[in-house]
Amino acid sequence: MQTLTYEETVTAIENKRRFGNLKGVEISKIMLEQLGHPEKDLRIIHIAGTNGKGSVSAFLRSVFECAGLKTGMFTSPHLVDFRERIQVQGDMISKEDTMRLGNRLLSMDFGVYPTMFDYCLAMALLYFKEQQCDVVILETGLGGTYDSTNACGVPDVTVIAKIGFDHMAILGDTLAKIAAEKAGIIKHGTALVLESQEKEAMDVLKQAAERADIKTTKVVNWDEIKILPQKDGKQCFSYAGYDAVTMKMLGVHQYENAVAAMLAAELFFEKYFAGKKNVPELKALQHAIREGIDRTQWMGRMELVSNDPFFLMDGAHNSNGVEALKKSLETMYPDEKFHFIMGVMADKDYGEMIRELLPLALDFKTVTVESERALQGEALADCIRAKGIPAEAYQKLADVLPDFSKSSAEKTVAFGSLYFIGEIEAFLRGKQ
Repeated sequence: MQTLTYEETVTAIENKRRFGNLKGVEISKIMLEQLGHPEKDLRIIHIAGTNGKGSVSAFLRSVFECAGLKTGMFTSPHLVDFRERIQVQGDMISKEDTMRLGNRLLSMDFGVYPTMFDYCLAMALLYFKEQQCDVVILETGLGGTYDSTNACGVPDVTVIAKIGFDHMAILGDTLAKIAAEKAGIIKHGTALVLESQEKEAMDVLKQAAERADIKTTKVVNWDEIKILPQKDGKQCFSYAGYDAVTMKMLGVHQYENAVAAMLAAELFFEKYFAGKKNVPELKALQHAIREGIDRTQWMGRMELVSNDPFFLMDGAHNSNGVEALKKSLETMYPDEKFHFIMGVMADKDYGEMIRELLPLALDFKTVTVESERALQGEALADCIRAKGIPAEAYQKLADVLPDFSKSSAEKTVAFGSLYFIGEIEAFLRGKQ
């Protein structure tokens, strides 16, 4: 096979089918077997959930780096650069390593039809093993039971973030069915962290934990999170023995994501340092947790791009995400109304997403996301106008974004598909 350039390698991987001829977990098991099981001996934290798993991953990465552990992180999708998916110590995999590992994988005949996600996961695991990572954070792509990441054995810690309605055609049309798919990553031998859930989902998760005979389960208790006044523009909270923890991450939903990461980090440290001679003092590990939460940044999630003119963007791509966005805007900017910019996929519950934000909306500008799955901007604008709010479809991002050279008291919020947020990120990088 001819050696592909970096650009050709990424294009070849991105053009692979979205769904394979087998379940993702089955394809990845076959691939990892033929690759010599690069996942073996990796210390893994496995994270699933409808919303919040990316934020939990980012919090954990920062905490572990502050604790001095070499940390690999696998997330999806990427917003601007393909290499965002595979990071070590917060640095993206190099173009050279992407090309080298990509060519190796693309040249192999696995006897199955891997998807883009399967290739990305295999590349990540090979890279993390080469880099001798102390800990690897794996974020599921879709669901849990049949997700490609579920081929990676029993993780040290498993985290289930918020579960809501998304990908219902694949995962099921009730919270119980969706939770059952997410619960598929709960395996005997792992320690478990659960974010608070609707009772229907929590019952399923707890039953799965009982079947797997999980010895250690920690559930985030919202009632124990004490939200404090902001400090220097950072959100601040106390939880259990951690007083006045600060974080750059914005949004009311981030308190629970941060606590889930804190609990997961504590459980991982217990396992990682068990039996080791040089064990950091508890105070040092708690300091790493506090410092890691404080330092965390995550592109496109409640990201305040500009204060004047005010422009915030958030990858709220389903009704649960938009509900969290609404609560955050109401809490942070009480009695304010916003100009919204929206771009979504056609398979999302966009009617419910719009309904959530109507009380806060001055108007909407809609854009067609660059994806074959995208809802056309004009159809989205029609849907919004039918609900009695002004809306207009635009072809170019330049026509919907604020003029950053001019001061303005009005507030603009862009939200929707992560691909859409990625398009805005790429545009702003090119402009600024």
